[in-house]
Amino acid sequence: MALTLDDIAVPTTTTDLDDDHVLVKVHAAALCHTELHFCDGTLNLGVKPMTLGHEAVGVIESVGQNVDPSRVGERVILYYYVGCGQCRWCKQGDEQLCAALQAEFGFITDGGLAEYIKAPARNAITLPEKLSFVDAAPIGCGVTTAVHATNLAKIKPGESVMVYGVNGVGFGLVQLLKNKYGAKVICVTRSQTKRDKCLELGADIVIDGSDSSTVASLVRDATEGEGADVIFECVGQRETMDACVGWAGALGRRGRLVMIGYHAGDENDFRCHPMPMIVYEQTIMGSVGATLNDLKEAIELVASGKVKTVVDTTIPLGDFQIGLDKIANCECVGKIVCLPCVT
Repeated sequence: MALTLDDIAVPTTTTDLDDDHVLVKVHAAALCHTELHFCDGTLNLGVKPMTLGHEAVGVIESVGQNVDPSRVGERVILYYYVGCGQCRWCKQGDEQLCAALQAEFGFITDGGLAEYIKAPARNAITLPEKLSFVDAAPIGCGVTTAVHATNLAKIKPGESVMVYGVNGVGFGLVQLLKNKYGAKVICVTRSQTKRDKCLELGADIVIDGSDSSTVASLVRDATEGEGADVIFECVGQRETMDACVGWAGALGRRGRLVMIGYHAGDENDFRCHPMPMIVYEQTIMGSVGATLNDLKEAIELVASGKVKTVVDTTIPLGDFQIGLDKIANCECVGKIVCLPCVT
């Protein structure tokens, strides 16, 4: 799918804004690998044309009739899921699992890589004044995804936890694992610059992932032969997943493998004989997006300094393709943030 920069009408309160919605002027929006998945066809949710972008922050410019008018001028970050509100998943706060999503910004609904975005008022969460828009934009996915995944994995203090593939989400995981859970953190990445950044953020051990066939043995060496208690797989390619599982894989007994990254094609299917998983009593789980409460927790973590967002570059929105090319070529350390107000 080709991406273009187009001019579209700005929503107005009288004609385009629902009673319970707000109109947000976007000040910063982070790019995500997800945008590349739309470009290469890995993600095709049947909605075209559509504005991409699910990590947006800005200021409320106008509100619908049922929204407190005092919210105009409020600095906010957007939660990008809008569930049906009726199913068991929505009622327990897991909107990301709703089978009847009313909106998902940047996926099936116009997103934040724009000058303006409209959303339900409940999805616009207040940003602390101390956080700049540029630093706050990556919270919307980069930090929230890490918060959600670690909550699912139920990390215990002192556990050996491996992060396989490190950038936006990975840098959030490193800091959460150290500063919230007190884990022993092992990071695997091909980039020396990213390995250095992981150490700076608190990782205990970094491993060169250039040769995936050596990763499992290096992880076992670093864990006295036990293997990792938890692995966050943020790459999603056959060779990286293969390194995690099997009799001699990096995942240890009763280990939890949390799948976050993915790539298209049969060649990147996850395949493992069940016997090692049975004998080692391992758990394989997926983690998608985040809950609204995860976003609120992520904001608190960044505001308190326990997690710092890592921004590689800021670019004008019109240069979005330059940013996507950097992501595709693994040339960025941290997030690339687009500034719609800059030309």
